[in-house]
Amino acid sequence: MSDIISYKCPSCGSPLVYDGENNNFRCDNCDSTFDVATIKDALAASGDTGFDWGEYKNATSSEQVENTVSYVCQSCGAEIITDATTAATKCPYCDNVVVVEPNLTGIIKPNGIIPFKLNKDGLKNSINDYCKGKKLLPNNFITDNKIKEVQGLYVPFWLFDCDAEGQMSFEATRVSHWSDSEYNYTKTDYYLIDAAGNMSFTKIPVDGSIKMDDALMDSVEPFDFSELVDFAPGYLSGFVADKFDADADASLPRASGRVKNSVAEVLANSAGGYTTIVPISSNIGLSNTSVKYVLLPVYLINTKYQNQSYTFAVNGQTGKVVGNLPISKGKFWGYFAGIAAAITAVGGAILSFLALN
Repeated sequence: MSDIISYKCPSCGSPLVYDGENNNFRCDNCDSTFDVATIKDALAASGDTGFDWGEYKNATSSEQVENTVSYVCQSCGAEIITDATTAATKCPYCDNVVVVEPNLTGIIKPNGIIPFKLNKDGLKNSINDYCKGKKLLPNNFITDNKIKEVQGLYVPFWLFDCDAEGQMSFEATRVSHWSDSEYNYTKTDYYLIDAAGNMSFTKIPVDGSIKMDDALMDSVEPFDFSELVDFAPGYLSGFVADKFDADADASLPRASGRVKNSVAEVLANSAGGYTTIVPISSNIGLSNTSVKYVLLPVYLINTKYQNQSYTFAVNGQTGKVVGNLPISKGKFWGYFAGIAAAITAVGGAILSFLALN
């Protein structure tokens, strides 16, 4: 059995938390810090090694990360993973209490991870910027205490690479107008256009969680994949990770769709100078496909207003916020009444002016 890797503070024994902003591990109890190199040295001493996609395909049922534990939410059924030193008490998906299941195994080892860069102060600033200027937003919709309770979640993603070869035909028109002393003229020319091209794509992200809203994850992009690093379980310290429940094969159609839409857009844009352009046939093939399994940082914020649930996603690397905001009915009618009063006042002033003249 492999040696257990511990991420506890050497000074006081408290759990260490990875600080992405400063790229080190921090002890919140005694304020000690430890650089990543120290943690990597500890991982190397433990015999931890990486593997490529081909090895992963053969290891999906056996190779797992030591020193991780599973938590199961009794409300929504989500299974989340963290390192053994993290005391996770709430589900990132529904905010309910989760219960540790020590007999469950840990995660399959990812090929890479983008560590959290946004801390709780940065999260608060991103939320405040997102809500700034929205006059109809309810007061204290997302409170400071709510932000403090938010659990950072590493979402499982598949990154697809491929080459694409596309051939498309379009019907296009070019419309011109001119006039003489008697008439206005419009001329429409019709064209049949063939376009073809080869393109390469790298790191097309598709989330591997059925529970996660796909549109929400698409919206929280982009991630800066230049900051993707080899996975080490220490990055989970202070955070949780979702287990993928949509494998690479199940996620491939979404990746293929994104590639084909991009190819079609590029080919259509290459035929510029037309008033309208409509695709009539398409043949887009993919080759040299490969995929990697990675964890990407996301904060999920679940909150309620007037018995309706609202979910926000915040990119834990860039601070980008996505989600729908509620409207305060009181503020709405107050704002509407203010506009109506202003219109009435202006109307009264006009009538007075007319009466005086």
